[in-house]
Amino acid sequence: MDEEIGTVAGAIWHVLDAKGEMTLAKLKKEVNAGAPFFDWAIGWLAREGKIVLTREKRSFLVCLQGRHAKSASAA
Repeated sequence: MDEEIGTVAGAIWHVLDAKGEMTLAKLKKEVNAGAPFFDWAIGWLAREGKIVLTREKRSFLVCLQGRHAKSASAA
């Protein structure tokens, strides 16, 4: 199970690296990983300090740690 979570976490990281900040819902579609593995992988990345989650109205934005300022200034 850890391997599957790690694979999804890697996919999440690669999508965020390539496309930048996006909503949690859009990221889930991009990665195309089902629950609960997507949810566990997000939690793992957040716990390890690899991603930043911020509340945006009724959704959440996700970006790689250290890249939030870049994507915010590009918007």
